[in-house]
Amino acid sequence: MLVAVAATVVVGISTARAYTPSPLSRSGPEVAKDALPRLNFLRSELRSGGGEEMQALFPEGYFFTHVLYGLSWINVGALDPDHRDEALREARWALSRLESPAGSGPFPADAEPAYGVFYTGWTTWLRGRIVELSGGPEEAPDDTRALRAAATELGDAFDTALDAGTPYLTAYPGQAWPVDSVVAVAALQLDDRIHASDAHADTITAWKRAVNARLDPKTGLIPHQVDAVTGQPLQGARGSSQTLLLRFLAEIDPEWAAEDYRTFRSHFASDIGMLPGVREYPRGDDSPGDVDSGPLIFGLSASASTVALGDAVLFGDQPTAAALTGLAEATGMAVESGGRRFYLGGLVPVGDAFLVWSLTAEGETAAPDPAPTTETATWWRVPWHIGTGVTLLLLSAAALYSWRHARRHHHTRSPADRSTP
Repeated sequence: MLVAVAATVVVGISTARAYTPSPLSRSGPEVAKDALPRLNFLRSELRSGGGEEMQALFPEGYFFTHVLYGLSWINVGALDPDHRDEALREARWALSRLESPAGSGPFPADAEPAYGVFYTGWTTWLRGRIVELSGGPEEAPDDTRALRAAATELGDAFDTALDAGTPYLTAYPGQAWPVDSVVAVAALQLDDRIHASDAHADTITAWKRAVNARLDPKTGLIPHQVDAVTGQPLQGARGSSQTLLLRFLAEIDPEWAAEDYRTFRSHFASDIGMLPGVREYPRGDDSPGDVDSGPLIFGLSASASTVALGDAVLFGDQPTAAALTGLAEATGMAVESGGRRFYLGGLVPVGDAFLVWSLTAEGETAAPDPAPTTETATWWRVPWHIGTGVTLLLLSAAALYSWRHARRHHHTRSPADRSTP
């Protein structure tokens, strides 16, 4: 009976959370307020070794947990200026951890740029966002000097690569993933925007031209992995990288990003009505998951679906943002206690970091809204209601049966039985 009651409560909470409002239906301060207990959880985890634990489980686990923590705080400061000072303090702390031996250690120090494009691209982007939230170069002179130095190194590396025949830099020796270069070029664009200059304009223009000459022939999107020498696709577009790079492509070229977002949705939106997530591979391709995607459920990637929520927010895609918010809350088993909110028992903080980064995406420069699509089923909750209704009915029937059986057994016992201790 107690098990049935507990299960009923869990099912009821999950159903109610499927209607959690998306960030697009809330004000900036409301989104920031919602993010605070999530960030409180991450702060306590990171300060007690959570980053190191994530590194033991996932490639770049330490790095992602810290950098997304810092970027989410920057978004909170942009959404609600009352939290600006705390946001800058926490973002700078995160950046300092990334620049420590624990942060840079996994990456190749002798690469061009130093530590590879993944490391340099993300840290430069975070530093640029810190300068931006601070109020500009005059308000953060030290960060600005470091930003310009890192951006110059990145720009020089891209110029060298473009001259050699590829728009993509390597993250590790002999290995290039385009998403990393997209983040880095977005950092160059951000550096120009902060300085009101066009120092990197020629590099960015040449990079865009070279990328468009090397798209995935199946989808027309930026590929997942490329030859480190030629930049030609080795793997076509995939959900785990597309959801990330679209977030940064919006900084580089908003119109291009909006067009690719629409194309991405047509190829990667879930084709299972009751699960409004994101596929790891285009529709029709049922390849298995790997270290980049994590386990796949009906071809859907939990990590890509979480990051796609941020894309939907950034591109103003109301139906998708609502569905992905509801899905995350319905399945994440969130617990809020002591001013901290966490998911899946708090066992995977990097997942919490990706989610809060997605939920606060409105704190970034908004991309133009793509043309409306019908890829997200607005009725996705109906099968959930049917399923939970059937589950509750079965649980109630089982509980009633157990209760009646217990009463019948009690009333059929003999007086001698009743006197037995």
